[in-house]
Order: sequence, then C-alpha cells, then structure tokens
Amino acid sequence: MKNSLAQVFKSGKFLVGFSIIVAIVLAIIVYPLLVPGNPLEMIGVGTFFKPGTYISAYDAVNSRSFYTLNLTDAAAKRVASKLSDADREVMLEWFTLFFEENPGDVDLEEMDINDTQTLVTLWWETYDPSIRFDSMTSAKRKYIARVDAQLEGILEDADVIIAAENDDGTLSQSSVILGTDYVNVSDIASVRILPLGTDNFGRDVLKQMISACRTSLLIGLIAGTIATLIGLVLGLLSGYVGGIVDDVIMFVTNLFTVIPSFVLLILISFSIGQEQRGARVVAVVIGVTSWVWTTRSVRAQVVSLRNRDHVNLSKLSGHSLVRILIMDILPYIASYVIMAFILQVCSGILAEAQLSMLGLGPKTTQVPTLGLMMYWAMAYAAHINGAWWAYFPIVILIAIISFSLNLMNTGLDQVFNPQLRD
Repeated sequence: MKNSLAQVFKSGKFLVGFSIIVAIVLAIIVYPLLVPGNPLEMIGVGTFFKPGTYISAYDAVNSRSFYTLNLTDAAAKRVASKLSDADREVMLEWFTLFFEENPGDVDLEEMDINDTQTLVTLWWETYDPSIRFDSMTSAKRKYIARVDAQLEGILEDADVIIAAENDDGTLSQSSVILGTDYVNVSDIASVRILPLGTDNFGRDVLKQMISACRTSLLIGLIAGTIATLIGLVLGLLSGYVGGIVDDVIMFVTNLFTVIPSFVLLILISFSIGQEQRGARVVAVVIGVTSWVWTTRSVRAQVVSLRNRDHVNLSKLSGHSLVRILIMDILPYIASYVIMAFILQVCSGILAEAQLSMLGLGPKTTQVPTLGLMMYWAMAYAAHINGAWWAYFPIVILIAIISFSLNLMNTGLDQVFNPQLRD
C-alpha cells in the first residue's frame, strides 16, 4: 500500500491535478471565513457591476481627514474620464465628414483623440448642430447631440460646494471640496472590493462562485459515489456469478446504453419538478443514470480474474460469495475503481452544469452552483451586455476542475497500467 502511494505521488500528472484540486478546496474553506455572509445576498442595486473597489461616496465626502496632493496629471485624468472611447470615435467621425466638405489646415490623421483638451477645443470651434450630413443616420446625430451637451464645462476645474439646509429651508455653503483634496481609503468607513463584480441580481460573483464551486463538487462527489457503487456491485456480480445473473444485469445495462443517459437525466429531472430539485436530489439523479459504463468495465475486469488460482482456492475453502468478491477480487481492481470514481465525479459536475443550463438544475433559491451561475448569466444576456465577469470565470473554473480530475486519472493510469508504465 505504501509503495503504491509512493508511486502515485511520484507521477507528475497526478501531482499537478491533485495540487489544483487541493488549492480549490482550500479556497472553498478559507474564503468564506474572510468574506462571511450569504452568497446569494443582493448587495448591488442594479445589474452587472464591473469588477473593482467600491467606496461609499457619502463617507468619502464626510471624511474627517482630507489630504492635499498636487498631482500634475490629476486634472487631465479627470477631464479625460468624462469622454468614453465611443464618444471620441463619433467626434472624430463628425470631424471627418465636416472637413471633407470644409477643407482646412487640420490634419485628422495626426490628431490624437486621447488628447481631450485638443479634441474638445476643436469641437467647440467647428461643431454646429444645424449641419446635417447625408451619410449620417438620425440615431448617430442624436448621439452626437448628447455628446455635445455633456461637453459643456468639461474643461472647467471648479471646486465642489457642499450645501447644508438651514432652519428656514434655504441652503448655505457648509464646505468646499477642492480639486486637490484626496481621501485615504483607510479613512473611509464603507469599502467593498468586488474582484469579479456583481451578476444580474447584484450579487458578488466571486463570493457566489466559491459557494457554487463547493456545491458543484459536492454534487460531483455524491453522483460519483452512487454511480461507482452501483456500477461496482453490478459489475462484480455479473462478472463473477455469470449465468442468468450475468444475462439479466447485462440486459438492463444494454437497455440503459441504448437510451442516452443525458436524455434520461433530462426526463427524470423534469418529472421531479423545480420545487423538489435540491442539490442532493440532482446529485442522486445524476448518479443513478451514470453507472452503465462503470458496470461494463468492472465486469470485464472481473471476468479476467474469476478463474485465477487464488480465487479458485477461496472457492474450495468454502468462503462466501461476498468474501471472495471483497477479499480476492476487489483489491485487484481497486485502482481501476478509483480511476472510475474520479471520472464519475468529473462527469457529475459537467452533467449538473448541462442540466442547469437547460433550466433543469437545482432549485435556484437554495444554493448556487456553477451551472446555475452560467444559466443566470445567459438568461440575462451577460455575453451581449459585455459582462464577461458573470460567466467567463465560471467557464474557466469548470474547465480547471475537469482538467485537474482528468489529469489525476491519467497519472493513476500511467502508474497502475503496465502497458503505459515507463
């Protein structure tokens, strides 16, 4: 046993896959301790907040300490942030059409649209809302008009005045925030870091993804255990007993082979109903529909072992069927069973993701899963809205889990399969 474990952990592929799984499990354990709370809590009033650090504007304005920093590029950055890349492109498009009809000494090819001051100054010198270009659509003209409206006062660097209401209802100046005033983030009471932003319901994606990974792994473990146990028991009985028992078991196995397991999985999940489909129920359903190939593989292994000398000796000694299967056959196929279990866990995780993408996964109000997060992201068009953080990390995590489990399986196969052993 010790020699086998030593060989397993000398396999580079197994070690890499095992290390990835251990890292994921550690993240699942540690992260909820650092960021406690309900992963399904809706913290964002809106949808798809982009990743970043969010500070309370109220606390920032009312901070006890303001620091003066004379940064030379602060005003330029402040002005540049008021125009998006799309705004700059549409302004350049207007300039191009304008100077085609009114040639001047402006060289648009050498113009830097990221130079906000030059861009805005030229805009004020040339833009006329009464000018209509035939090649420009009405929607584009309205967009340009909105851009022009927001350019008013864009180059001004005025101080921000904070007003307070008096007893008579009038407002009076209470304080002024200068352009050089800064607040240290540690002085702000309310700060929230959202490394992966929020989803369509305003929920922390990273926090939800950690919880979903734990649930998906649990589903995979339950489904893999059930499928492996069913396949192991049926395969042992079919391969060792033979006769009518073998015929009946293989008839049922072939019947389930003809019917695609995923189609059967869809039908069973649909018949259960949304309210009864918890994570464990889905795991059980996946497990009882995924045992077929394990049964056939175990049977093939047992058939090659049932006439070995040590098995015949146990028969002559009068040992029971259960003892022969457990003591004389199972140890010889244990490595294969472990590899089958790893693949079943991987298949269970992927099956849950597929079911959830079809809306047939676990109940959406109980716990998140990786499949449910993908379903929510696609249902609310995250890919169309450009909210990559709502689905892309989920795809990567599922791929990493599948890759690591298959890598572990390949490493075990190289250790225990004589044909692949170096």
